[in-house]
Formats: sequence, C-alpha cells, structure tokens
Amino acid sequence: QVQLVESGGGLVQAGGSLRLSCGASGRTFGRYTMGWFRQAPGKEREFLAAISWGGSATNYADSVKGRFTISRDNAKSTLYLQMNNLKPEDTAVYYCAANSAAYNSAYARLGSKYDYWGQGTQVTVSS
Repeated sequence: QVQLVESGGGLVQAGGSLRLSCGASGRTFGRYTMGWFRQAPGKEREFLAAISWGGSATNYADSVKGRFTISRDNAKSTLYLQMNNLKPEDTAVYYCAANSAAYNSAYARLGSKYDYWGQGTQVTVSS
C-alpha cells in the first residue's frame, strides 16, 4: 500500500520550467514502478513518463521527450518530474502513479497497470 501526494504545480509562462514532486508513504517506494500522467479538460488521461525501481530505466512519451525528465530519490520516497520549455498545450492536471510490479516497458505506458494514484496537481502554462 502506498499513498501519493503531488506538489509543485502552478502557473508558469511558456518557455518556463516547473519541477513536480510526488511524495510517497511507507518504506516500499523502491519496489514500485512510478509514472507521471496528465489529463487536460475534455481529453483522456495521457502517459508522460515512467521510471523503474532503481531509476536506471525510463520511458517517455514523444510529446515530452527532451523537455521533461523523470527521476526518483528512493531514500526520500519521492518521485520528480522536471519540466522545461513548457508550452500552453502542457496545461493539465498532472498525476503520479505507482505500479507494484517491476518495470515492464510494454506496460509502463498503460494507466490501467498502475495500482495507486495521487490526487493531481494543476499545471497551467500561459502564452
């Protein structure tokens, strides 16, 4: 069981940066594949990035590759998403999620494979 709480969202101008954090409870954080997803109004939830237990393997959606970086600090039970060169189309509610299974490149992008979700944090990018 893990509880997830996102933070770091807010309003930023296009071209700016934000760093989202996802704090996890418990002492099993290092045994969860972690992912970031987002959902904009009127659109379905979109996969952004995933990271393996130890952080050695990552997976990014094409829409954010080269701009966003997922990382984790297992000692702090925290997941991060560094977002650079933000665009208005990045505006959405951002969610972190945990998958109790080991990293699987085929499943990492599928929201249905994640067991736990945070409450989300709003990111708004203005022109």
